[in-house]
Amino acid sequence: MASAREAVIAGIGQTEFSKNSGRTTMQLAAEASIAAIRDARLSPADIDGMVTFTIDENDELSLMRNIGAKDLRFTARTPGGGGLSAATVQLAAAAVTSGAASAVLIYRAFNERSGKRFGQPMPRSEQPRAPIPAKMSWVLPYGADTPAKFYSLWYQRYMYAYGVENADFGRYSVVARKHAATNPNAWFYQRPITLEDHQNSRWIVEPVLRLLDCCQESDGGVAFVVTTAERARDLGRPLVRVIAADQSHQAGSDELLDYYQGDRATFPEADELSRGLYGKTGLRPADIDVALIYENFSPVVFMQLESFGFCGRGEAKDFIADGNIELGGTIPVNTNGGLLGEGYIHGLNNILEGVRQIRGEAPNQVEDVENVLVSAGRSGLILSKG
Repeated sequence: MASAREAVIAGIGQTEFSKNSGRTTMQLAAEASIAAIRDARLSPADIDGMVTFTIDENDELSLMRNIGAKDLRFTARTPGGGGLSAATVQLAAAAVTSGAASAVLIYRAFNERSGKRFGQPMPRSEQPRAPIPAKMSWVLPYGADTPAKFYSLWYQRYMYAYGVENADFGRYSVVARKHAATNPNAWFYQRPITLEDHQNSRWIVEPVLRLLDCCQESDGGVAFVVTTAERARDLGRPLVRVIAADQSHQAGSDELLDYYQGDRATFPEADELSRGLYGKTGLRPADIDVALIYENFSPVVFMQLESFGFCGRGEAKDFIADGNIELGGTIPVNTNGGLLGEGYIHGLNNILEGVRQIRGEAPNQVEDVENVLVSAGRSGLILSKG
C-alpha cells in the first residue's frame, strides 16, 4: 500500500506527435499541461509547482499564465536532455514528499522537426549569435558534429567487444516499429518494418548506425502531474506510485561526449542506476513487468538491458533475437514503440507509457502489470501499482 506522503503520477497529457505541429512550443506545452491536469481531475489553480528541462524554451511564468495557474511555490529544471528525463520525476517527487509543493506539473514541448533540428550537423561557428560550448571544441574540428557521430564512437567499442553487427541492432528496431504499428499515438502507427527494410536504410555512421537505428525528430508536447498518494486517493484515479527515482553521473562523464572512462563497452552510469533503483526497492529484474528504455539510438537499448540484469554482458543481441523483448516475451520493452517508433519528446513519452501500463490503459497492454522500469541510462524510475 502507498504511504500518504508517497509520490504518485496522478495525471498524464500529450499533444499529437508530428513533423509539423503548426503551433508554437508554448501552445504545445499548454495543451499537454491542460490535458494532464484534467486527467488528474484537478484544476490549473491546484498546480503549485513546475518542473522541466534546462533546455526547454517555455518559461514557467508564461506557461502559468497560459494555463491559468495561480500560485507557484516550487520550480526546478533538470540539466541536459533525454538522459535526465526521469530526473524530472525525481525533482517533482522530492517536492511533494517534502511539502515544498502539493501538485507539480512536469512538461516538455518543442518543434524539433519543423524548428531547430538537433540531429543536424552542429555549425562550426555561430558567432556572435550563439557561442559554441567549450567541450565541442574538442570534437567539432574533427567532424564530430552530430549526436549520431558522438555516440557511435562509444557504440563501436561495444560492437567490437561483443561481436555485435548492425543487423543485430536492426532486430531491436523491428520490434520497436512492431509495437508502434499497433499504437494509435505513434507517428509510425500501422507502419511496421522488416529487418530487410532496416538493412536497406541508408548509413548514418558506418558501420554503426543506419537511418532506422535513429530516434525520430518530433514536434509535440508531453506533461504529467505528480502529487502525494493521500491527495491522489481523493481524486479517484488509479494510483501510479513512484517507488524509486534516481540519477547517476560518474566523475568525468558527459551526456553527449561520454567516452573518457576507460572501457566503453559498458554503460557505467546505467550500471550504477540499476544498483540504486533495485537497492531502494528490493526489486530484481524478474520483478519488472515492462521496461521503457530511452533509445536515441538502438544500441543503447542493448547496453541498458545488460546493465539492468535482464541478460548478461554481451548477451543482448541473442536475448532480443529470441523474442524476449516483444509483447508476450520475458520483459516487453518499449511497448509504445519507444522513441524510434512513437515519437521523441526527450523520453517523457516513455513515462506516459509506463503510467498507462500500470493503469491498464495502454494500447499494447501487458497483462497483470505491477512494476514498470523507466530508464534513460543516467536517470530512471520504477513505477508500481497502488
